[in-house]
Amino acid sequence: MSEQDQLQLPPVILGTSGLGNLYIALPYEVKLDIVRQFVLHSAKPAVLDSAGKYGAGLALESIGQCLKDLNVNPDDIIISNKLGWLRTPLTTPEPTFEPGVWVDLEYDAVQNISYKGILECYNQGNELLGNYEAQFVSVHDPDEYLSAATNGEDKTKRYQDILDAYRALLELKAEGKVKSVGVGAKDWHSIKQITNDVKLDWVMIANSMTVHSHPEDLLVFMQELEQKGVLIINSAVFNGGFLTGGDYYNYHLIDKESTEGTALYNWRDRFYELCKKHSIEPAAACVQFGLAAPGVKSVALSTSSAKRVESNLQLSKTSVPAEFWDIMHGEGLITDEGLSLVK
Repeated sequence: MSEQDQLQLPPVILGTSGLGNLYIALPYEVKLDIVRQFVLHSAKPAVLDSAGKYGAGLALESIGQCLKDLNVNPDDIIISNKLGWLRTPLTTPEPTFEPGVWVDLEYDAVQNISYKGILECYNQGNELLGNYEAQFVSVHDPDEYLSAATNGEDKTKRYQDILDAYRALLELKAEGKVKSVGVGAKDWHSIKQITNDVKLDWVMIANSMTVHSHPEDLLVFMQELEQKGVLIINSAVFNGGFLTGGDYYNYHLIDKESTEGTALYNWRDRFYELCKKHSIEPAAACVQFGLAAPGVKSVALSTSSAKRVESNLQLSKTSVPAEFWDIMHGEGLITDEGLSLVK
């Protein structure tokens, strides 16, 4: 059995951005119930995906406290911590990272990617988790780190910082302190660049491979990863909540009056109409499409409602008829390549 086969990824893992007060500030009792329901209904070990960026560490803190209060055996869970953002004091009216997205935070966070920086993030993350530790680790948002470069020389230095961060993470793995090393990014091109230089166990592709957006060149890259034995976690298959009714697309508030906004809402309206006509839950269509992509072993699903946890887990088992995808394709809502995934 290969090392990748031993990672034990279930079809659905819990995305924990909501535990970090994404869009709304959830009471602790709600967060506790979300974690309770997930641990109760998920296949074991249950996998929770988090990051220092989520609420400037609040999600990690919440996970640790919830698991402690629920007396969860560490052997029954796997925590994935995407590293690269370090909690810092809040000195401005709202956090400086992703303004308008996170609510009622007591801390700020700064990107901290380097050999030393990623270890600081790793140690801080485990401190926030309390009695629990991250077993899966990765560099988070390398795409954002690279895009902040001021010139070519700075970009080269920043990419070296990323490689140095991976050197630190691979040392943690060699020492047996973590089980696997991956990457989490919204721009999959940065993932491709990294996989050319670093041997990863898994990648998390966010916002990129969805029923609404599934570019052909991304599918080719995912096929290449599958051939290399690199597992893929498909995250944000709802495009940041937009495909399930939200007004944020990939975590950006959409202006309904703009050309882009009009097109997005029009696509969603037509998608919903077809789902209703064929008695298919939109979320189920999104998850099934996301799981059908090459190399995908899991989808990461977040929720702000404990009542949605069990039904979210069932989405991976929901059958979507082939005829539905034919109609989606005929209506121009998915591409030829998209149709080939689900046929």
